[in-house]
Amino acid sequence: MPWSDRFDDPIPLPDGGQLVTLRDAATYITKLPKAAQHRQHWQMATRCLIGAAEGRDFLMHAHIGMLQALHADKPTPAGSSD
Repeated sequence: MPWSDRFDDPIPLPDGGQLVTLRDAATYITKLPKAAQHRQHWQMATRCLIGAAEGRDFLMHAHIGMLQALHADKPTPAGSSD
């Protein structure tokens, strides 16, 4: 699966942009500050992207990994029981 493969649904970004391909997602991660890139959730997203690009993992796993990483630092909504 090449880096140009598209997600089934674009991944919305906090700034209003979107990640459409594996390459878009990888570029997004590489533009993060180094300290952020080393956080566990971004490391996991990176592994999922590489796995999908190399054909060892599903594209959906990369999609989910990116969504989890993007939302990892958001506060839990009030009344949620996590």
